[in-house]
Amino acid sequence: MNLPESLSELLSDFESITNPRDKADMIRFYSDSFKPVSSEIATRPYLDANLVTSCVSKVYVWANQLENNTLSYHFAVENPQGVSAQALCAILDETLSGVSLDLVLQVPSDIVHIIFGKELSMGKLAGLTGIISSVKNYANQYVNN
Repeated sequence: MNLPESLSELLSDFESITNPRDKADMIRFYSDSFKPVSSEIATRPYLDANLVTSCVSKVYVWANQLENNTLSYHFAVENPQGVSAQALCAILDETLSGVSLDLVLQVPSDIVHIIFGKELSMGKLAGLTGIISSVKNYANQYVNN
């Protein structure tokens, strides 16, 4: 896979974890590091155009163009119990903001399984992959403009 280096390293870290408790701790670490969208980017009530419709945690995604023709990604997770959504949003912000859009477009949705495991419910899988799809949709929009 041709992935951004920071995402590739993070996925390697997750793959190396064999103890489920350690994986849960790492997910909680990222969830705790989640920074909600700033008021300079968006304010409530958020527009439905930014809503990830497949995610029950009511996740919203925004992207801003940076000077180097990359994007910075911003997220709101309205469900305070949306730990997985918060963790994934923090990971995507950390590893994809400021990265070449061509690399962002190559990120496969199945990284969700590497991070969270293969035992995800269909609903949680749909929501988390929907977040990735939203990020990639923004990248695709900017590439095609």
